Amino acid sequence: MTISGEQKNEEGSARAVDEERALWGGMPRWLPRAMVLFLVLVGLFQLADWAFRQLIDLFVMLLVAFFLSLALEPAVDRMAARGVRRGVGTFLVFVAVGIAVTGFLAALGTLLVDQVAKIAGDMPHLVDNLIGWVNRTFHQDLSLGELQKRLLKDSGTIESYAQQAADNVWGVSSTLIGGLFQTFTVGLFTFYFTAEGPRVRRTVCSLLPPSRQGEVLRAWEIALAKTGGYLYSRAVLAVVSAAGHWVMFELIDLPYSAALAIWVGVMSQFVPTIGTYLAGALPVLVALTVEPVDALWVLVFTVVYQQIENYVLHPRITARTVDVHPAVAFGAVIAGAALLGAVGALIAIPAAATLQGFVGTYVRRYEVATDPRIDRGEQRRARRELRREAAQRLRRMVGGDGE
Repeated sequence: MTISGEQKNEEGSARAVDEERALWGGMPRWLPRAMVLFLVLVGLFQLADWAFRQLIDLFVMLLVAFFLSLALEPAVDRMAARGVRRGVGTFLVFVAVGIAVTGFLAALGTLLVDQVAKIAGDMPHLVDNLIGWVNRTFHQDLSLGELQKRLLKDSGTIESYAQQAADNVWGVSSTLIGGLFQTFTVGLFTFYFTAEGPRVRRTVCSLLPPSRQGEVLRAWEIALAKTGGYLYSRAVLAVVSAAGHWVMFELIDLPYSAALAIWVGVMSQFVPTIGTYLAGALPVLVALTVEPVDALWVLVFTVVYQQIENYVLHPRITARTVDVHPAVAFGAVIAGAALLGAVGALIAIPAAATLQGFVGTYVRRYEVATDPRIDRGEQRRARRELRREAAQRLRRMVGGDGE
């Protein structure tokens, strides 16, 4: 009995399959390929994660530049509508912002240098007063000469601190250079996003189908309106705050009243959460070096003005620009700081305003019926108002009859 070639091939294939199954322990044939594909995907994921971590600083700078361009673009759009080229208009806006920032830093630097010089000149007198207070309070017999001996005795420790500070000069210099480079990068991207705003939107929309382009443009317009409105409202509040504090500082004859007023206006409006405390701390410290009573007046005026701003000025100004509930703003600042640090805290409020406006555009709201489970105490308050109005009408009627 002869065996044909086809039967031999079939037997060879079956033998090969049996050998393969024996080799792999009976596992399916697709499993090795799946394992290789899984390893390739894991490697690609690790590569993408590494690349993202390396480029995270660039992404943050692009995000900051995008929000800055949203704040500057309305002014450029107004100049472009009057025939000014967008590049020239963006340059003029940058020059105006640069002059404002330079003036603020120059005023603050002058104030800082003069105050440090004043404190250094008054240091012997302040040390004598401090030693006298310690001797009277704690019944000690300290003297300036004894303190100098103790400091000279510990000169080794002082020298080690000085050597450590000198060793850190290179690190501080590199950090400063890196900060300048990041500032230049953000400014460059901001200029491009602002000057080429229409082209950027056209490029983004060209990547989307026509049905999605309208939604993207609508979201972009909301972001422009909310970010520009936030910046405008903060600028107005900063001007009002600076003017009010300048008048107060002039009344008590506080030195550098204009610089301190600008400091209060800028810090209280553009630094989230802790800006108010930083703004009021510097004028109080400066007043302490002049007259302690003036520091108390500055503190009282700052607290009173903050209440007036929170309950009178802020609601009226933000009602026409952008209105973000204080609780929402506070939560947004915390979330932004947790995600991106100081940068996230700065852009958190305009981002929250943009998200709030976008949600308000697309989310449909319904009228809520009056229910005591919702408006607790409202019905009782309404009944009191009705009784008060009835009593007033009765008094008017009685007064009219008496006449």
